[in-house]
Amino acid sequence: MGKSDNDSITIREFGTTRENEERRDGGCGIVFDPRTQKYAIGKQTEDGLFRIFSGGVDSGEDIKDGVLREVVEESGLHDFLYVEKISEALTHYHNSLRNVNRVAHATCFLVILKSSNVQPTKLEEHEKFTLVWATADEILANWNTRNENKDFDHWIYFMTESVSRAKELGYDTSSISG
Repeated sequence: MGKSDNDSITIREFGTTRENEERRDGGCGIVFDPRTQKYAIGKQTEDGLFRIFSGGVDSGEDIKDGVLREVVEESGLHDFLYVEKISEALTHYHNSLRNVNRVAHATCFLVILKSSNVQPTKLEEHEKFTLVWATADEILANWNTRNENKDFDHWIYFMTESVSRAKELGYDTSSISG
């Protein structure tokens, strides 16, 4: 467990501490379409790994605004009905897209879509993935089969918590997990 930089609450810690970790705080958005009962996810073109829409937050940028900016840039989804902070975590992981070890204070938001209309994405050079739609169970299975180094523990936690909340709110009526 670690202490949040912003206040005295205790947040969960995930992953395995690695040498030469770079600090990059940010967050992610778990994006759900209540019409199709599917979650939006990025699918890496190289190996099929599912990725949460996420990224670092710029200096002075509000965490919620930064996460929603990343969701729009990476997925093209922009028509949001409801956004709620789900959880925070201190996470250690290997960023495979940039090939660096990271430690981050990450904040997760549940993002409920009003529509699945998309605008053009603004992917960075290292971001090689496309928007796909999947069930929570499909996403969790994708991560669990690749989690031998504990790189996806925080994603699994954030996804499980987000699915539970989406179910509580009545948006997700079909997921088994959560």
